[in-house]
Amino acid sequence: MTSAPLLEHNVSLRTYNTFGIDVKARLFARFASTDELRALLALPEVQQAAKLVLGGGSNLLFTKDFDGVVLRNEIRGLETLSSDEASDTALVRAGAGESWHALVQYALDQNLSGIENLSLIPGTVGAAPLQNIGAYGAELKDTFESLEALETSTGHLRTFTRAECGFGYRESVFKGPLKDQYIVTSVLLRLHRKHRVNISYGAIGTTLADMGIEGEPTPQHVSEAVIQIRRSKLPDPAEIGNAGSFFKNPEISQHKYDELKAQYADLPGYPVPGGVKVPAAWLIEQCGWKGQRRGPHGVHDKQALVLVNHGGAQGSDIQSLAQEIIASVREKFGIELHPEVNIM
Repeated sequence: MTSAPLLEHNVSLRTYNTFGIDVKARLFARFASTDELRALLALPEVQQAAKLVLGGGSNLLFTKDFDGVVLRNEIRGLETLSSDEASDTALVRAGAGESWHALVQYALDQNLSGIENLSLIPGTVGAAPLQNIGAYGAELKDTFESLEALETSTGHLRTFTRAECGFGYRESVFKGPLKDQYIVTSVLLRLHRKHRVNISYGAIGTTLADMGIEGEPTPQHVSEAVIQIRRSKLPDPAEIGNAGSFFKNPEISQHKYDELKAQYADLPGYPVPGGVKVPAAWLIEQCGWKGQRRGPHGVHDKQALVLVNHGGAQGSDIQSLAQEIIASVREKFGIELHPEVNIM
């Protein structure tokens, strides 16, 4: 029988969240296997406490100490399980505690395509399906095959198919009906052996041209372009505390979009089922927030979607700033913004 990993008390989480907010967890433990996780969940102190599973801490804003147990997912492993010659695909499995970008790099090293547009997204593999991560014209669900997750109440391991995950725009059943009931242990992706690069997102094409890439770009080229774009717009959390895009891009009706377009001719919009998706960054910038600073926190000067901690900010300060931004966008455009970041 596997013994439970060490359970620590009153642990600072400053280095475990990319905002760099200095709060404490009453209890803290790491697990590197499903057996270690089961052993932890069997402890009375863990059973009775509120639980927070932490990967890279890149999609969290702590506003206070966590009066429960933080479980750090450190399950590793990257492997190609099989190839299907008929469909020119290969199945790749990754441990939930692996860095997401490490999985992208592994896929490229194996000459597999499908997730290169998701290069340099911070966080871990286990967090990716919770909010169906996406960027530059691609989403996790595009290549997702299944995942394994441990039910916290029973310790049973269950496989979830793509349909069972209920993926939506930055959504899944793990943020809704099954919230806090399962802990992801591994993810299985079906990637392409025959390259199908996606350069439909405007900036990728222009960046590839700037890089001198002519003809058909490879997945590696696309990855390099995406990395270049992200680094030009998004601050490195190691230098400035942030969680990437703080807000979701809102979806509005076609009628609402047409009304706003008549008033704001340069309003961008992208057709989606049932309406139009509008870039939140554009709305926030029009309200004058880009580059604003409130002492130790503020809005990034290159990307209005990113709220930053310059050092020493409280999570509640950043939350208050987010609420001000939401109110100003609502007043000017009649559009409600919603955080993409989980506020604790």
